[in-house]
Amino acid sequence: MPRWLPRAVVLTLALYACFQLGSWAFHQLIGLLINILIAFFLALAIEPAVSRMAARGVRRGLATFLVFLAVFVASVGFVVLLGSMLAGQIIEIIEDFPDYLDDVINSINTTFNTELSRLEIQDSLLRSDWLQRYVQNSASGVLDVSATVLGGLFRLLTIGLFAFYFAADGPRLRRALCSVLPPAKQSEVLRAWEIAVAKTGGYLYSRGLMALISGIAHYILFMILELDYAPALAVWVGLVSQFIPTIGTYLAGALPMLIAFTVNPWYALYVLGFVVIYQQFENYVLQPKLTSRTVDIHPAVAFGSVVAGTALLGAVGALIAIPAVATLQAFLGAYVKRYEVADDGTGGAAGAARGGGADPTSRAGSAPRPRLWRWPRLR
Repeated sequence: MPRWLPRAVVLTLALYACFQLGSWAFHQLIGLLINILIAFFLALAIEPAVSRMAARGVRRGLATFLVFLAVFVASVGFVVLLGSMLAGQIIEIIEDFPDYLDDVINSINTTFNTELSRLEIQDSLLRSDWLQRYVQNSASGVLDVSATVLGGLFRLLTIGLFAFYFAADGPRLRRALCSVLPPAKQSEVLRAWEIAVAKTGGYLYSRGLMALISGIAHYILFMILELDYAPALAVWVGLVSQFIPTIGTYLAGALPMLIAFTVNPWYALYVLGFVVIYQQFENYVLQPKLTSRTVDIHPAVAFGSVVAGTALLGAVGALIAIPAVATLQAFLGAYVKRYEVADDGTGGAAGAARGGGADPTSRAGSAPRPRLWRWPRLR
């Protein structure tokens, strides 16, 4: 047996054990890593506001605290306003539910010549087995719901704590990271950091602007239909449709449709039609113009990045996919060398020049055709 064989076997087993240990640790810490990633992008989003306040003489820690306080107050105010609106509408729906049920029963009796009554339906529902099982399952699931709520609050606290430290100690973190890198790499890291801040801030700026436009447009519709809580509904539609990826549009339109249905069933159809038409206007007119100026990413690339982010990290990946891809695209674009497009014989660049217009991919409009190298002829 060669001398190196036992040593190679031990080294292979040690590497395999390290791989298994690293894989186990990664799966155990995947939740914490995702929270840190969310906190990092949140810190990048508030970095411009914190930097402006710090440039005016405010201590960076205090500036970060003020920004977080403003976001917290706005979020709590929105939740309280929306909760009061939902509570009022739910109470109204519950009070009017017997009348709705009587109308449905009367229409069924008239259409199918039946003799149903509301009291018989209520007795059959109260004595049904599925209702008893549902009540039992709901009672046993209270602890699960409480644990989920507590876990969500702890996750929000973790994300907020890391985001606060990333934003407050941003310059110190960059210096600590660059101190272990050679000077050539330090400039690249700082450039990537600046691009990430610009793209993330631009993404949130564009989303906020589209939320404002969407809220104003839907507020006008709700005022025309004379719906209750029109300002709160407009804020709900604007924020949910823009900041919840993939399903945000459907969630945003469901609540106004429900409230409009309690006023007039035709109003729900009007709201649905307006939501669909405005979504098309936003997708094909508004969003391309805003994202091209702030994020500078193609709509197809944005859609693909959202799909890929959702497949990798779920809703979190869908939310941070666009600023991450925009940052990567801008960073690589600074180092990718581009060349003029030569005539390939199919009327591409030269055809455009002969047609009266310069090729947009060529700097001079028309470039001299390169001289081809040929094999020497044998004598």
